[in-house]
Formats: sequence, structure tokens, C-alpha cells
Amino acid sequence: MDSSTMLYNQLKSSEPFFLLAGPNVIESEEHIMYMAKAIKSLTSKFGLKLVFKSSFDKANRTSSKSFRGPGMIEGLKILEKVKVAYDIPIVTDVHEIEQVIILFPLSLCTAIVTDILC
Repeated sequence: MDSSTMLYNQLKSSEPFFLLAGPNVIESEEHIMYMAKAIKSLTSKFGLKLVFKSSFDKANRTSSKSFRGPGMIEGLKILEKVKVAYDIPIVTDVHEIEQVIILFPLSLCTAIVTDILC
């Protein structure tokens, strides 16, 4: 069984629920690590499964002058550090098909791209 199927099965059976949480956008490595530690501490205390979520690029800002995040390469490096340091699954936003192809193995791209386009 692959890791995504295992995670899905864990989340599906989480009682009373699982928490999907994290900062809207990665502001800095220091901030994201602080937030991950704090959220992980709370979910552990209450026995909840955590999926950590933050974006490397908030492309949908209302102002082009607003901070959008560190970008894909740097942002993914930071999210990988969170995953390793706190042993938690990570999710993030993607805004372009090219980002999906970079983030996922080629064998998975067809199904993912189809879902994005539908």
C-alpha cells in the first residue's frame, strides 16, 4: 500500500476528526516552524491527526504589491523541513499545471491534471 493510501485510510478513520491547519502563506522558515510546533503540540494534546497546510505562493492576492510567499523552490524546501521535523503530512496550493508536474511523479500527473481541468 502506498503512503498516500495509508494516509487517506488514517484520516478517514480519525475520531472525532482530523485537523487541516497552518498559516495561509509561508512568511519565513522561522515563522512556519514555530507555527508547526505550536499546532502539532495542540493536536497531540487532544489526540487529533494533523495535516499541515501552508502556501508557497498566494497568486490570488487582491493587490500585486502584496507579499505572495517565498516561491515554489524555497517554499517546498521549508515545507519539507516541517514534514521531517514534526513527522506530519503536508499539503499546499498549486496554481499552474506546471507546478503539479514538478511536484508529482509523471505516473500520477494524468489523473491530477484531469481533476484540475474539470
